Amino acid sequence: MNFLEERILKDGIVKEGNVLKVDSFLNHQMDIALFDKMGKEFKSRFDGKPINKILTIEASGIGIAAVTAQHFGVPVVFAKKAKSINLEGEMYVAEVESFTHRTKNQVIVAKKFLNQDDHVLIIDDFLANGCALQGLIQIVQSAGAAVEGIGIAIEKGFQPGGQIIRNLGFHLESLAIVDQMDEATGAITFREK
Repeated sequence: MNFLEERILKDGIVKEGNVLKVDSFLNHQMDIALFDKMGKEFKSRFDGKPINKILTIEASGIGIAAVTAQHFGVPVVFAKKAKSINLEGEMYVAEVESFTHRTKNQVIVAKKFLNQDDHVLIIDDFLANGCALQGLIQIVQSAGAAVEGIGIAIEKGFQPGGQIIRNLGFHLESLAIVDQMDEATGAITFREK
């Protein structure tokens, strides 16, 4: 069992509707020492790839992406979920559906931050149905850039997202893959590696 799986068992809470609550360390309150371990692990798993940019989606992926970017020595670009008056110029836009929030959003990246010379590592906190990832992949491809890999903190292996992304031929690495969760007992089973 790895460090992230141990932390999920210690502090994660299984909620109704296949929700894994990890807000005490991952996506509300952030454990930066844990993020540093995650960043080192992503660096190890994607070592040798010509990554020059990390892409994530607001908001929960930003912390993990930022710490991971330190290990690669590259900038982070994050797709915004709402257009603001500060966004100017041409944009890449994709529609994504959130499993947790049960909403559809357009995500936006300014074209000046992503181009055909970029080799992108996509980072996110969760992978369930894969909708957010497919939107980020679409944005990278619209820019003419290359998706060098995808790093996920927690993948719900019992939902189709991971298989969909792998079937598309992308190098996907998840630090913890949950195969089963039981809301009655709180039990969590991880995929054997």
